[in-house]
Amino acid sequence: MTNKEIVTKAVGELFADRDPAAVDRWVAPDYRQHSALAADGPEALRELIAGLPTDFRYQGARVLADGDLVAFHGVYHGFGPEGLVAFDVFRVDGAGKLAEHWDALTPVVTQTVSGRSQTDGATAITAPELTEVNRALVAEFAEQVLVGADYSVLTEYISTETYEQHNPEADDGLDGFGAAAAAWAAAGKNLVYTKVHKVIADGEFVLLQSEGRFGVPVAYYDLFRVSAGKIVEHWDVIAPIPETLPHDNGLF
Repeated sequence: MTNKEIVTKAVGELFADRDPAAVDRWVAPDYRQHSALAADGPEALRELIAGLPTDFRYQGARVLADGDLVAFHGVYHGFGPEGLVAFDVFRVDGAGKLAEHWDALTPVVTQTVSGRSQTDGATAITAPELTEVNRALVAEFAEQVLVGADYSVLTEYISTETYEQHNPEADDGLDGFGAAAAAWAAAGKNLVYTKVHKVIADGEFVLLQSEGRFGVPVAYYDLFRVSAGKIVEHWDVIAPIPETLPHDNGLF
């Protein structure tokens, strides 16, 4: 099986079937956890799975595979009273086991500025041959614009014709992003990126895992879709970094 197939099957048995025994089949003994929801190791994951309510379900939107990393984008229902949009990243070891996990979650917003949901839009990977070109484009955008805060070069990376936005507080297009950024700044929430930790690319999709500040210290997960050499669609989760975690591994 490919790493994408391994993680898809494992996640299905763990979270769709809510089967604690799936931990023995799919999770490495030295499983390293970065989530704020669980402690380190397979036994903590087993406890989490065993404690899931019967109405718990995961609604997947997209899956990206990049070497030993597989990223999921979707919605969890049942962790609490409202759905949670999530990015999950798993590392698969040489034995085909889940060895490491990162995530970020944010509540589902039903009324968004753009009218788009936080997970709808394009899903199919149709240009695998462009993976490395698109990775390089988005990585350069991240360093120049997000970390470097040089917005004068924004149109070198983002299409001026089509920019479909899934952040619930921003409208489509560069004007929509600009208006949202101004509103955030007025509220004391400037978009500050200090470090990009991961660039996960699969075809036209590129996921950035970054840290910075959005009023408070946050983890940024930004998913971009690239078409004809420009970014044309964006999804994200901005998750505050807790003061304490149930492990010593950090969120990144």
